[in-house]
Amino acid sequence: MHNTLGYTVTDKYRSFSKQLLEAYEGGTPLEDSLLDLQPVAHPSKNRVFKNVDGIKFLNHQGGCGGTRQDADLLSNLLAAYADHPNVGGITVLSLGCQHLQTSDFLADLKRRNPDFDKPVLIFEQQQSKSEERLIKEAILHTFKGLQQINQQERQPAPLRALCVGVKCGGSDGFSGISANPAVGYASDMLVALGAKVLLAEFPELCGAEQNLIDRCVDESTANKFIRLMREYDAQAHAVGSGFYMNPSPGNIKDGLITDAIKSTGAAKKGGTSPVVDVLDYTEPAKLPGLSLVCTPGNDVEATTGKAASGATLILFTTGLGTPTGNPVCPVIKVATNTALADRMGDIIDIDTGPVIRAEKTISEMGLEILEYCIKAASGEVVPKAVLLNQDDFIPWKRGVSL
Repeated sequence: MHNTLGYTVTDKYRSFSKQLLEAYEGGTPLEDSLLDLQPVAHPSKNRVFKNVDGIKFLNHQGGCGGTRQDADLLSNLLAAYADHPNVGGITVLSLGCQHLQTSDFLADLKRRNPDFDKPVLIFEQQQSKSEERLIKEAILHTFKGLQQINQQERQPAPLRALCVGVKCGGSDGFSGISANPAVGYASDMLVALGAKVLLAEFPELCGAEQNLIDRCVDESTANKFIRLMREYDAQAHAVGSGFYMNPSPGNIKDGLITDAIKSTGAAKKGGTSPVVDVLDYTEPAKLPGLSLVCTPGNDVEATTGKAASGATLILFTTGLGTPTGNPVCPVIKVATNTALADRMGDIIDIDTGPVIRAEKTISEMGLEILEYCIKAASGEVVPKAVLLNQDDFIPWKRGVSL
């Protein structure tokens, strides 16, 4: 159904593979020159449901494995995605005997939002007549659900309705100079307009804690941040690691040799606004302003967690290049330097290189980023990660596997 309704982006690769097969069968040597083959023209696939941007799959390995605590965390995560503003309806495929029972998931969903009224379709394999029957039933009823949510149309909304996550990945020596401060300026503008901004990646706030503590609006907020940071770091030390081991080989090669150096640049994405709330993993953002969200530094685990807390857009800065997206939340890629933007233009949306060349100020670049966010939220532009179907989803697994 994903392909039939026009949501696939892989036709060009199927076409290329077919051309390679034809070349092989025809006795043509498989040389690098074949990389220049043009895809076979396909008839354009107009989407049947104009008001449905996509059908997304949340694949994971957590239903049966891990601890009951892992199952509880996964349930809250899936409930958060079901309740996400960008999601119109959900289809759940369940085995039946797993730790995470569908009844527990539905209870968590109702607890999160007592007024939840989107279509929810649940199919359990151990109660079905056959796998073929199960899949056909899921496709049939999902198709009906698409008909229902296609009746929804985009409506005007104030900017305060936005919830923007700020994230960095593949950071370089320019991250704390160009992209992160520019995103921070946009964050401050969003906060001033009454929107929500989410700064996560707790391992990448190690070394910048005091600045964030000083900005907390009250003592209880500061204490929650301190507690979550200490508990997380203790978990890392318990398995022979620690926040100090966060910088990747790419970070170190480009000058970010300690977590504190990396963190002071990473924290700039949150601007200078007061910290109004601190959220544990999957907790929803409820207050306008800047909130801190406890997630790993891992790109996909962090973006997965931001969307769970309600991010409707994610600003993702990168200096080395990171092809990361999210199934339900558009991810906007912001390059720290023009060389990267030119080299990986197929994944980069915004280039902050002009800041390095003194062609634009941080504030000018920040306003451009804010304008792009408004256009993306309005459907006027589509971020590259969305066009490429970069639908990455990795739940954070805190416990051991049993």
